[in-house]
Order: sequence, then C-alpha cells, then structure tokens
Amino acid sequence: MANPIVRSRLFDDFFNDFAPGFFVKPLHGDPLPTAAQIRIDVKENNGTYTVEAEMPGVGKDDIHVSIDGSVVTVRAEIKQQDSQSSGERVLRSERYYGAVARSFQLPQDIDQSAAKARYDNGVLTLTLPKKQVSGSQRLTIE
Repeated sequence: MANPIVRSRLFDDFFNDFAPGFFVKPLHGDPLPTAAQIRIDVKENNGTYTVEAEMPGVGKDDIHVSIDGSVVTVRAEIKQQDSQSSGERVLRSERYYGAVARSFQLPQDIDQSAAKARYDNGVLTLTLPKKQVSGSQRLTIE
C-alpha cells in the first residue's frame, strides 16, 4: 500500500501544476505573490552592491528593507480589496491581506548609514555601499 503522505503530496503537486493558487486565488485582481516571485538581480561595482527587486502591485509605503551586517531582507505587505456593488446593495466584497519576504546574504557587510532605496514602476532599487574594512592595526607593547 502506498504511503498516504506521498499520495497527498502527489495530489497537491498535480493541482499546483494544473491550477496554481486555485484555492487562494482572488476572483478579481492578481493572486498574492510568494517569496519566490520577488525577482532579484544583484550587481557589484566599485565598492557598492546594486539590488533590483521586481515587486509590481505593491505600494511604496508597504515595502520594508532591513540590513543586518551582510544580510538584506526585503518585505512587502500585500493588500488587495475587491468589491462589486449595484446601487446600495453590496453583492460581494473580498479582502486579501498578506506579507511576503525574501532575505539574501551578500559577500561583504553593508554600510547601513549610506544605503539608499528607490521604488519606481514596480522595481525596488537598493544602492548598498560596502562597509570599509579597516586594515589590521599593530598594537604597541608597553
């Protein structure tokens, strides 16, 4: 007899391929994005990392970026509200709220005080200067 857990996963995989997001897909508007749907490009040049993250449909005020050493986290709160009405009688009202986040580690720590973020036409652009590594210092022995 087949393992029921495997059978369940196969069933889920089939429906994910057949109708992705079928059970949580809004009737109107776009489906809520997942972390894998935040497409990120990272470029390095002359002491700076440039990160471009595609986040269409997200408001600028709903995006949060945090930096901890060399780890960058991009988080977005998704709010969609669909409604249809005819006169004073509401026939349907739907609300979708959620959050999606993606973290990644860069090869070197970031200078948080000089970091900049810009959001334009669904693309978040981060300019992240590398933290200057101080050279080794020789101590004088007394």
